[in-house]
Amino acid sequence: MVRIHTVVAGETLSALALRFYGDAELYRLIAAASAIPNPDVVNVGQKLVFPDYTRYTVAPGDALPAVASRFYGQPELSRLIAAANGIAEGSGLNPGQRLIVPELKRYPVSPGDTLSALASRFYGDSSFYPPIAAVNNIPDPGHINPGQVLVIFSGRSDGFGLRIVDRNESDPRLWYYRFQTAAVGWNPGVNVLLPDDYQTSGRTYPVLYMFHGGADDFRQFDFLGIRDWTAGKPIIVVMPDGGHAGWYSNPVTSFVGPRNWETFHIAQLLPWIEANFRTYAEYDGRAVGGFSMGGFGALKYTAKYYGHFASVSAHSGPASLRRDFGLVVHWANITSAVLDLGGGTVYGAPFWDQARVSADNPVERIESYRNKRIFLVAGTSPDPLNWFDSVNETQVLAGQREFRDLLGRAGIPFEAHEAPGGHVFRPDMFLRDLDGILARLKPAAVVGNVL
Repeated sequence: MVRIHTVVAGETLSALALRFYGDAELYRLIAAASAIPNPDVVNVGQKLVFPDYTRYTVAPGDALPAVASRFYGQPELSRLIAAANGIAEGSGLNPGQRLIVPELKRYPVSPGDTLSALASRFYGDSSFYPPIAAVNNIPDPGHINPGQVLVIFSGRSDGFGLRIVDRNESDPRLWYYRFQTAAVGWNPGVNVLLPDDYQTSGRTYPVLYMFHGGADDFRQFDFLGIRDWTAGKPIIVVMPDGGHAGWYSNPVTSFVGPRNWETFHIAQLLPWIEANFRTYAEYDGRAVGGFSMGGFGALKYTAKYYGHFASVSAHSGPASLRRDFGLVVHWANITSAVLDLGGGTVYGAPFWDQARVSADNPVERIESYRNKRIFLVAGTSPDPLNWFDSVNETQVLAGQREFRDLLGRAGIPFEAHEAPGGHVFRPDMFLRDLDGILARLKPAAVVGNVL
């Protein structure tokens, strides 16, 4: 649902544009979306629409109808781009000129639809139908026809238990969000990496949820180079916070407030992504992967939420919790107690929640990996002088071998790689993995009538 704001005394469109967008000049965009004829006049109590947008640099030979056709597939919608930029509809464009292109949804009217019902659906207020009527040149708001296609200003906003408290959508591909959520006692961040052509193609894309390792955060893969690795690839990559030692779990105990990462990822973030981006909201449209602790999280979520992910990838992620006297469980409990939970634990201490351990343990959930693409990577030669590297990757390798053996016995196919080195993320393996993910998931395509 797009952002809506009710005007209070003393506010102006330019001040609101600066507040919501960081750019006072975007007052024209608000005026266009809210059907305000005079941007200098707003009234207390008036509701305004704050849509998302793309900045487009005019190329030689461009004209407004061509730009509208490129972004919307309808040259006649050039009038909305013109209004958002404060230029006449028939104006010529200059190479290098920067245009604000509003984000729109195209909605085909169904039998029984009314503008007030659509205003409630898209704007959260049934009385806020006049802007929809004005933008679509509807003379009688009480009369719309089934099959008629309406354009609705759209954007990313709060929902599914998430409230956006910070965002940056200025980069052409990497968009950043920070959320307030009752599931986690601090505000977790999320990077969403878009395909090169996301803002111009109108296509719906498969999505990869990629989870970071321990003692790191949602920026890990951006720092490592994922923008370059995914250049030209038709897939959205979502990279959320998972806690420094959250272990992609709702912990048994926490003494620092809620740290329910599983709830945040599965019940909140996943539906928020699918409501706000053009992704396939279905099994064959989703993959999940991760490094180290994040690789474990990917394996765990894939088994526990069987219908969610068609592909799973664990890059140096542990796949066996109980081997060697439960070393991975002890490690999860210790690290979570020290780094995340103020002495609380993921699995319980001194006595484990045995049902929780079994539910999360990949080697105890073998049948839950049937009919999925599985990609595993582990290092074979950790640094013997580095205790952390040696213990971690030795355990990862042994656990993945156990997991692979059980998959093989069950007749479940997988792709596994043992590579020289220790507990590190291997970009060459990720590139190979990404090609396999794209081959498994539903390909990007223009779907239906909704932009």
